[in-house]
Amino acid sequence: MGEHRFRAYTALHPDHLWIWRKAVYVDENQRTWLPIITEVRPLRLQVLLRQEDVPRGEPMRPSQLPPSPLPLMWQLYPGRRYRGSDSSFWRIVYHIELSGIEDMLLEQLPCTE
Repeated sequence: MGEHRFRAYTALHPDHLWIWRKAVYVDENQRTWLPIITEVRPLRLQVLLRQEDVPRGEPMRPSQLPPSPLPLMWQLYPGRRYRGSDSSFWRIVYHIELSGIEDMLLEQLPCTE
């Protein structure tokens, strides 16, 4: 059986993730992240972001993008969470690297209104 190299991240989360074009986000280090799984659980939304190098192409304006339940930008906040450009908060469920593939699962937190 082959060995898999597994590494859990504790402080190396991207500081920002900006939408670049449909289904492509870019972080502050110009790495591309793809939202590959979005699932709705009872009152919760989860997205698995995979860091994968893809051709970025031309950026799109927000008005050119199709509607999406995901924010246009995420900013890292204290407490293992992100704040979306729509004021939503997302907790980091996990951020791992396995066999050179980096995945980060975010879960939307309920509104506190």
